[in-house]
Amino acid sequence: MTFSEISCKIYKKTDSKRIPKFKEGRNMKVILKADVKGTGKKGDIIEVSDGFAKNFLFKKGLAETATASGINEISQKKAAEQFHKAEEIKATKELAESLKGQSVEVGIKVGENGKVFGSVTSASVAAALEKKGFDIDKKKIQMTAVKTLGTFEAEIRLMENISAKIKVNVVAL
Repeated sequence: MTFSEISCKIYKKTDSKRIPKFKEGRNMKVILKADVKGTGKKGDIIEVSDGFAKNFLFKKGLAETATASGINEISQKKAAEQFHKAEEIKATKELAESLKGQSVEVGIKVGENGKVFGSVTSASVAAALEKKGFDIDKKKIQMTAVKTLGTFEAEIRLMENISAKIKVNVVAL
């Protein structure tokens, strides 16, 4: 076989330009099983080139072909996830409404001349809230360390854009 015969098999002549015979732009839809940098996140349905899918994504177990059942399963998972997130936000808003305006009393050791030993922190406020029946993490309570007797305000940030303000009454033990 001569060189011209080989080149005639690979290329066809059209308007005196040589155009390759292989098909360009072969793409396929895949469902990602894990996050792939620069491509997408887990659960995304994306369209990638044939070679990238076969040689990289499938071999490493990062994706599977997008079948009708797979696409349906992904959409159902996303719908369930959105429903659960909405329920969680609803419950958090109800908790914030029940916390608004509450006041808690926190005791602290005081010397004879009125000097306070230590300070009232978010951990002691969380313990006082737990006695009232609210299970709040101390990291969600925003307040400065109180080193005097009196009434102070503390903000409880339950979620992003959901918070409640309570009053902290510091008394001597």
